[in-house]
Amino acid sequence: MSNKNPSSNPLQRIRDVQHFGEEGGVVPVIDVAATSTFLDPLDMVKTFQGELEGCYLYSRHSNPSVSAFGKKLAAMEGMEEAIGLASGMAAITCAVLQVAPKGSHIVASRTVYGGTFAFFQNILPQWGIEVTFVDSSDPEAFEKAIQKNTCAFYTETLSNPLLNFSDIQSLSRITKKNNLTLIVDNTFTPLIYSPAKWGADILVYSCTKYISGSSDLTAGAIVGSSDFIKRLKDVNSGMAMLLGPVMDPRVAHELYLRLDHLGVRMKAHSQSAQFFAEELKKENIPAIYPGLPTNPQYDLFSSQMNDFGFGGMLTIDCKTPEKVLQLASKLQKINFGLYAVSLGFSRTLLCCPALSTSSEIPEEDRNEMGLSPGLLRISLGYVGDDQIMCKRFLDCYREVMSEKLKTKSPAEIQI
Repeated sequence: MSNKNPSSNPLQRIRDVQHFGEEGGVVPVIDVAATSTFLDPLDMVKTFQGELEGCYLYSRHSNPSVSAFGKKLAAMEGMEEAIGLASGMAAITCAVLQVAPKGSHIVASRTVYGGTFAFFQNILPQWGIEVTFVDSSDPEAFEKAIQKNTCAFYTETLSNPLLNFSDIQSLSRITKKNNLTLIVDNTFTPLIYSPAKWGADILVYSCTKYISGSSDLTAGAIVGSSDFIKRLKDVNSGMAMLLGPVMDPRVAHELYLRLDHLGVRMKAHSQSAQFFAEELKKENIPAIYPGLPTNPQYDLFSSQMNDFGFGGMLTIDCKTPEKVLQLASKLQKINFGLYAVSLGFSRTLLCCPALSTSSEIPEEDRNEMGLSPGLLRISLGYVGDDQIMCKRFLDCYREVMSEKLKTKSPAEIQI
């Protein structure tokens, strides 16, 4: 591996990570060994004690294929090192628990992925860790929530599913002033936004989404300093090592290869979503998309983002669960998109977060964060003609929203 003269361009940084294999391959081989040998038995002792680096001990600790992916991802983010894990939630869990000891406190964005919210709200208190939720777009709210035992801020670059932008630069100023750690989930915006450039200390990813791009594998990653990644792998206190959410070497190899065309894919997603959002705006359909100049955070996001567009995520408020489910069903039947959770696929994916990906969040909290029960989350794909796909959507939307439906209780709604 070589990565000399690092560039400020994230795509160029990916390009500059070259593999020169002694076996002649232009990409790393897949190393599926569960354990590795030591020519000198004393080196195994030193590795266990953390005195010797660069040796592969056991695949739960490290693996050559997973390390290769980590180096490439870290280069993309302009950070020192990364570790691949089995899922996005594994990345969140390990990163947070490594930073937050028992008796500590975290200030977190209120509008986060439902699984993250449930982990913070229901699991962390059992481990003696308190969480205060605040408005993701209000840095002052984060600062006011700081307590004597606060150790970290946690947020998403673009919140899931409301697409609120977190001002990472302002949050970083606050964390550095108070000697705190800033953890950022960048799952919605790989390449589009570089959190480390604006002061983030640790990044977490669900690589299942855009980094994979094919909805065919589950994976996660943590990106940070070499010291932090080393701590995660420590045999005595490393959360990645001891909780054991191992990334499969075959998955790591796939992701290593897919990073090369991530930029092409992100631009394609952004182009489709931008066109779709602008067409909806012409029809006065209440869409939320960060690339619309009418979005209140448009100028702030534009001033910090990279040149890959505004991403492929868009939401529309259909007001009621009945309407959003009827619309999603019709859209699936006419091949506009597939009704499924997750995102970042080449095809468009649709879901109603209040009934799926954010259903772990209590209704009272969803109301407080402004998450409508009729919100439709759309992950725009790039397969097909944008004009044709948009016309299909508009025809279905007008039909559904003009119909009168009998209101049902949430228990009656079939997902």
